[in-house]
Amino acid sequence: MIIGKAKILRSHGWQYIPDLDGVTLTEEFRGFPLLTDSEDKSAIKRAAAICPTHAINVSPFTLDMGRCLFCGECACCAPKNIKFTNEHRLAATRREDLIVMAGQTKPCFNREVIRPEISKFFGKALQLREVSAGGDASIEMELGATGNVNFDFGRYGVGFTASPRHADGLVLTGPISENMAEALDICYNSIAEPKILVVCGSEAISGGLFAESPAVERSFLNRYHVDLWLPGTPTHPLCFIDGITKLRKKQK
Repeated sequence: MIIGKAKILRSHGWQYIPDLDGVTLTEEFRGFPLLTDSEDKSAIKRAAAICPTHAINVSPFTLDMGRCLFCGECACCAPKNIKFTNEHRLAATRREDLIVMAGQTKPCFNREVIRPEISKFFGKALQLREVSAGGDASIEMELGATGNVNFDFGRYGVGFTASPRHADGLVLTGPISENMAEALDICYNSIAEPKILVVCGSEAISGGLFAESPAVERSFLNRYHVDLWLPGTPTHPLCFIDGITKLRKKQK
């Protein structure tokens, strides 16, 4: 029995990632988009027309990662103008920083707007309550993966708790359906101050495909301050890990 288990472990290889900050994802991963403007905007217009969430603006040429589904269809339609890199570090502290401009080469993470009490109280330990407000459970699976044998984010004191009473902050996923709006509000207000609010996934950030649905009620985001915006459909575990790590890091 022991020999059999040893063979299995050997076939699986080394799964543990010792340095989460130094990971480079496969080239097939769709991460940060590089935009190149051109005088002939016909391809950009076609790409904007097929985007189901209206993430692309033609003039000025921009792409909103908060709306983007990262499906890659726009890059197929306008390969000279849009290219998705394998950069997974997409977190932003301001909603407007998720809008990528033509010629921009890297994501924008503004540390100046991070509240100092975050690193003071949550720099060594952080427990989060995740709420799926009408989501499809895809992001929940990715968030759950942050604690598995590969990433082991718990070694940095970060984990998920079942009760908001035991949490230091809330991770919101899903477009916020009308039936979940009140429950989401109750959950957030049950978390003691100080606390953080993380909006995870394109559906939670902008509503995604359901932005114009009458079954969506998104006034929650107008009432509370968001500390971290994490795009993706779903959000990759390393995107979440990178964003939370940057948010907790003490400013020099």
